[in-house]
Amino acid sequence: MQVAVVTFDGFNELDSFIASALINRRRKDGLEAFITTPTPVVASMNGVEVTGQRPMEFVTEADVVLIGSGVKAREVVADDRLLSQLRLDPSRQLIGAQCSGALVLARLGLLKGMPACTDMKSRPFVEASGITVLDEPFHAEGNVATAGGCLASQYLATWVITRSLGEDAAREVLDYVAPVGENEETVERALRAVRPAAVAVS
Repeated sequence: MQVAVVTFDGFNELDSFIASALINRRRKDGLEAFITTPTPVVASMNGVEVTGQRPMEFVTEADVVLIGSGVKAREVVADDRLLSQLRLDPSRQLIGAQCSGALVLARLGLLKGMPACTDMKSRPFVEASGITVLDEPFHAEGNVATAGGCLASQYLATWVITRSLGEDAAREVLDYVAPVGENEETVERALRAVRPAAVAVS
């Protein structure tokens, strides 16, 4: 399964890099993430320049699409030309968003009737879109998920791995990256967050 980690100019490094790094630890099982950008090079909120691995058109063929946050999120949702490239289909794709990425899902109409998770700064803008915001780090319904808080990107990655390869695969990845001495606590916290919505795809 191929994963598009959508990364806009002004992106939050924690969103894109943590999710892609964790997912790519299951590359041997055919699950692979690619930094997907609207332009060949994008700069993070801290000025880190990254060359995209896939162009934005990749989102239409990807099995999973994760939309990260960034300081230019409101500019993104106001850009009709850019959003027109995000032709997403929750009937066949897993779709997730991190923090202000929930604004993109809301603008695309993918959060209708569904509450979302986001960060504190994005919350008023998400609520202004008519979306109920939960005081939780992760929430998913069907094939659509949102996460709130930069480090909740691990929950999006855990959801993707579990839905694609099963809980044992996610557990192995989390156990490896967990802080030394906090392995069990880290693994169980992440799995507890996503387990209600993370039935593995057959």
